Amino acid sequence: MHGLFRTLIDNMVVGVSKGFEKQLLLVRAGYRAQTEGTDLVLFLGFSHHVRMPVPEGLKVKMEENTRVTVSGYNKQSIGEFAAKVRKWRPPEPYKGKGIRYAD
Repeated sequence: MHGLFRTLIDNMVVGVSKGFEKQLLLVRAGYRAQTEGTDLVLFLGFSHHVRMPVPEGLKVKMEENTRVTVSGYNKQSIGEFAAKVRKWRPPEPYKGKGIRYAD
């Protein structure tokens, strides 16, 4: 097999055996995150808190208030959820304040 199908099968095997993870950094004073049940709650300077339900098959760990780790076995769903979180405050180009990938 070549190309796309080989990569998809390889990602499935690696996902089940090792798993995937993405780390997000919340960079700015006052930005923080916490988990409440199955929800990720973000405090991003809005007048309200941003509450995002974590999809099935994903785990969210908080190493600090400003570091969020999304892990699971499906690489695509991890990337989609991390992109949805990042979309709330993408990093600005000058000082990099916002939500950015740690990798």
